[in-house]
Amino acid sequence: MTLSPFLKWVSILSGALFVATLIAVPILIALMPSDYFSRGKLRPREIHPIFRWTLLILKNILGLILIISGLAMLVLPGQGVITILVGLSLLDFPHKKNLERRLVQNPQVLKTMNWIRIRANRPPLEPPL
Repeated sequence: MTLSPFLKWVSILSGALFVATLIAVPILIALMPSDYFSRGKLRPREIHPIFRWTLLILKNILGLILIISGLAMLVLPGQGVITILVGLSLLDFPHKKNLERRLVQNPQVLKTMNWIRIRANRPPLEPPL
């Protein structure tokens, strides 16, 4: 019995996204400033508008990919909630900070993120205020 080409590509893409998130999520969590969830809004740095828009678009695309992967990982193997949280931190939308803070207030989520940061020799994240 052979799989259809569509199922083969979906299986390959699923496996690749799983491996990519296992690599990318810990790196992104380690790169977060320790006060990311406890500080107020930061002013953006002055950079060239074309470069700023390019980074904004790429960051949002990566965030969307991580959220979709995280949602899939809620039923598949992987770090679903953590992947969704990292994806949300990359997206730009109204009231993003409030949603992130609500997710990180879950003690298990914060504990897992801090475990990843400690393994990367980074200070733990400060809990949201």
